[in-house]
Amino acid sequence: MKQTSLKGKSLAPQNPLILRFHRLLDAFAKADDEREFYLDRLEGFILFSDLEKTQEELGVLEKELGDHEDRYALIPKMTFYETKKFMEGFVHEKVYDIDTKEKLIDIIQSKEARENFLEFIYDHLTELEKWQMYYHERSRIRIIEWLRDQEIKFVFEEDLDLSQSAIEKLKKYHFDVKVPKDVSTSRDVLKSKSKTYYSNEALNPRPKRGRPPKQVAKVEVAPELTEDLYTTVPKHVRYFLFLPEYSGSAATFSAKFDTEDQLIASLRGSTRVKVDTKLEALSQRLESLRHLSNKLRDSEGLGIEDEEKMFRAIRQKSFGSDDLDHTTKKGNLVSSVAKGLLPKKRKQAQIKESDVGEKKPKRVKSVTQLGAKKKKS
Repeated sequence: MKQTSLKGKSLAPQNPLILRFHRLLDAFAKADDEREFYLDRLEGFILFSDLEKTQEELGVLEKELGDHEDRYALIPKMTFYETKKFMEGFVHEKVYDIDTKEKLIDIIQSKEARENFLEFIYDHLTELEKWQMYYHERSRIRIIEWLRDQEIKFVFEEDLDLSQSAIEKLKKYHFDVKVPKDVSTSRDVLKSKSKTYYSNEALNPRPKRGRPPKQVAKVEVAPELTEDLYTTVPKHVRYFLFLPEYSGSAATFSAKFDTEDQLIASLRGSTRVKVDTKLEALSQRLESLRHLSNKLRDSEGLGIEDEEKMFRAIRQKSFGSDDLDHTTKKGNLVSSVAKGLLPKKRKQAQIKESDVGEKKPKRVKSVTQLGAKKKKS
């Protein structure tokens, strides 16, 4: 390990740096002309500066960086060329619908391609999950490449199978040569894991063979991460520590917004919000129909199966369309479906309840009575 002098002492890490991938992902996404991030080579903490800091504060950080140039590595900014390659790679590798692909290609060639690209993706949910996975994978390769170029021995904490207590001990004895046996064993695991990031497969992950897994609902589970433990942070730069909490969607690829929540909030007024409004109106109509069906079921004998059939037909007509505005223009959607499923009206030929009763038969005159009537005349 490379030794670094600090206040007259010579420190050398005894095991690879334990870095948080999601924290590096966040820093790589936010680094630009107004924000800079520096990775510490000794313990792996990140320093962050932006234009919101005062000139005096920035002067303190600049002095620290100048006095220890070999200790801090500037995290690179994403260039326009890299941004375009990210978007083009996703379109050519992951988008299969021809119309969607052509639309995205046009967006990439236009002005403000980065923001317009994200807006389109977030309005097409079928592409959103694929984009998030692709962005995560490509960013991981980019970060590993940079760490390798910096000749930094590292592991990502999210990739470790060690217990939290074992990882905390590794951080505690980071600079100690003599350590307890359990720490020494964990250190060997850490060094072995570190070598995998320098293999060819780390930059060119092979696709898994065999039958693809069944599509199941994706559940976002936050990894169990240990507390930050840094013993060599200079006192005068602690204010610049970059210590964000874990977030499953830490990086947005956006140049304007830091978080996914801010990006989604900016999309208000788009078709996504219109869809939510139409769905709310539809749910109200379904509730009214359910109330009506309860009355009809009591009076006309409408079964539960018929009721469920009615609701299923409404959902198919509503959700089967890509544009909910089209369905809402049909003002009689609910009534038209209900009309086809409710019991038919009784035929007019049927006898009304008010007319129920036996009618008197017409009297038929006999032949003798007819003859008597003629004689009188």
